[in-house]
Amino acid sequence: MKKKILFAGESCFVQTTEFKGYDLFTGIRYNEHAGEIEALLDPQRFSFHHIPCHRIPARFPRTLEELREYDAVILSDVGADTFLLIPEMVRTGVRVPNLLKLIREYVAGGGGFAMIGGYMSFQGINARARFHGTAIEELLPVTLLPGDDRQEVPEGADLTCVPGSHPILEGLPAQWPYVLGYNKLTAKEGSQVLVSFEGDPLITAWTYGQGRAVAYAMDCAAHWAPAAMTQWDGYSLLWNNIAAWITGLC
Repeated sequence: MKKKILFAGESCFVQTTEFKGYDLFTGIRYNEHAGEIEALLDPQRFSFHHIPCHRIPARFPRTLEELREYDAVILSDVGADTFLLIPEMVRTGVRVPNLLKLIREYVAGGGGFAMIGGYMSFQGINARARFHGTAIEELLPVTLLPGDDRQEVPEGADLTCVPGSHPILEGLPAQWPYVLGYNKLTAKEGSQVLVSFEGDPLITAWTYGQGRAVAYAMDCAAHWAPAAMTQWDGYSLLWNNIAAWITGLC
């Protein structure tokens, strides 16, 4: 039976204004990168369900029973407030579930979880992602900085691993492509750092309760994840291994 993955985030609306002499005009476009991760995963093993950022308040499961329909949850480039500031609560004062605590309970009970890095992950730009001190930080194998945690590496961070030292690294070579940035994190005691750069953990895994969690501090899209990484012939294997580990296939 296929493992069901709920992937939330990795989308945005972009507004631009162009000035042409005396005149100007504004345009809006929509970007979405979740399909790039979906395309990497083996469709015979995984069923991929995406909720873009702006649909999370309406579509993300509100009960543990609904969340347990999935074998793993992955958050990517979407901040804590999107899960906490549910419109009906903000507008009318009605009580709603704390979705971050719901995810923590889900993982403790055996669910899988991963967070992918980016400008709106972990703490992110100007600490706007704001996961520090939340239930998500508790279940992650890393501790978050209190402020802006972005580490820009324009010269490129060349990555290495110890092949076969963890199921996520199975079949992967020691030498990896470079990335151009990541979220700076600190590995918790009891976690396993699979990939690091200058002492900073980039891929970290552990078990939380009966579940499993991975902190992937790099992005899955540009600019932190350049073509050198996303077109690497080991990239698909890496993400299939991550998906297999958090869903309990290995």
